[in-house]
Amino acid sequence: MIIVGATGTGKTFVAQALAHNACMKGYSSHCLRLPKFFNEVVLAKADGSYLKLMKTLANYDVLILDDMAIFPLTEDQRRDLLEIVEERYEKKSTIITSQLPTALWHEAIGNSTIADAILDRLFHNAYRIELRGETRRKPQEMDDNKVT
Repeated sequence: MIIVGATGTGKTFVAQALAHNACMKGYSSHCLRLPKFFNEVVLAKADGSYLKLMKTLANYDVLILDDMAIFPLTEDQRRDLLEIVEERYEKKSTIITSQLPTALWHEAIGNSTIADAILDRLFHNAYRIELRGETRRKPQEMDDNKVT
């Protein structure tokens, strides 16, 4: 599943609600912001637990990768993303959220060959949700008499 929309429109909320529903039915789930996923991968490579990490992530029934394509990916990040997407392809459910419209993901991923491979696996049979509207995060009104 791919969920796109502007900041604050509820992408992560919807993804987590879907994962929660899966958990209520006995499935396992895990949510990672993509930057955190990449940090965990770097640490796992350094301490020799990379294969264990990837196997663990591949085995969750539902994996949420939050905030796709919010920054340019390095070559290593592209490869690691391809590995997890490939491991899960047609076996487990993956939910991707992004502020960036999917039409711009190819360019954001970079390296056209790897981008093609990642996007082919992500978009094949994917449900797509585009959230529109204003942010759901309402700014709190400031009261001049309160100290924060």
